[in-house]
Amino acid sequence: MRFRKWALMSVLLLGSLPCFGGGPCKVGLAFDRAPRPVRDLSRLLKQAQAGDPNAQFQLALAYESGVEVGQDLAEAARWYRKAADNGEPAAQTNLGSMYLGGRGVEQSDSDAVKWFTRAAVEGFPAAQNNLGLMYARGKGVPQNDTTAAAWYRKAVARNYAPAQSNLGFMYLQGRGVPADSKEAAKLFRKAAKTGDAAAQYNLGLLYYLGSGVKQDSGLAAKLFHAAAVGGSREAQSALGSVLSAAKETSIFPAAN
Repeated sequence: MRFRKWALMSVLLLGSLPCFGGGPCKVGLAFDRAPRPVRDLSRLLKQAQAGDPNAQFQLALAYESGVEVGQDLAEAARWYRKAADNGEPAAQTNLGSMYLGGRGVEQSDSDAVKWFTRAAVEGFPAAQNNLGLMYARGKGVPQNDTTAAAWYRKAVARNYAPAQSNLGFMYLQGRGVPADSKEAAKLFRKAAKTGDAAAQYNLGLLYYLGSGVKQDSGLAAKLFHAAAVGGSREAQSALGSVLSAAKETSIFPAAN
């Protein structure tokens, strides 16, 4: 059987760190959970102006996502900051992401790290994962794989799927932790079960190559398909190659 070498992917791109929202649906931004519709904007605004940090956060989320209100990134950042200053870790995380991307504020890696850190030390898993990625990439802080892996591990302890995938990547590469493809597969598998496309792709690649798991092209194809449906372009490419190889080697029966 011919194997093609694909590069394993770190789960998150620096421009699209996950933000925190509420409600299980997809929107155009990279939210962990998509924002809930604003049913009474005037009431929410009054609560936010009165200093309610949850209302401030929800208002910021609405302005950032544009869900049932006009998208206004500067206004989103302003309300995230108010909620963040009131100790809301989800707002601190999202404000950090806005600084990282220069969305509604002037781009600043150091300010992104500042807000991720404030939420991370409070135990907020999305922030712990994002902070880990900042250390892994050396963005706003000196590059440090050991520190990156430590922050990923804290988020993994809270069953945060993106961190499971990122820590799996670190184990696979031997970055900040001993290289261990079996441990990588274990972490990818946990994240893949939640629908994490990067983990599905990486686990599929391990099955295709037989690294850390028993080689299984059929299961690899299933995982690539799931990741492709989830939006992974790498998985879309890999799936095509696997299916082409399957036809050549009769891994799968030909269609009638």
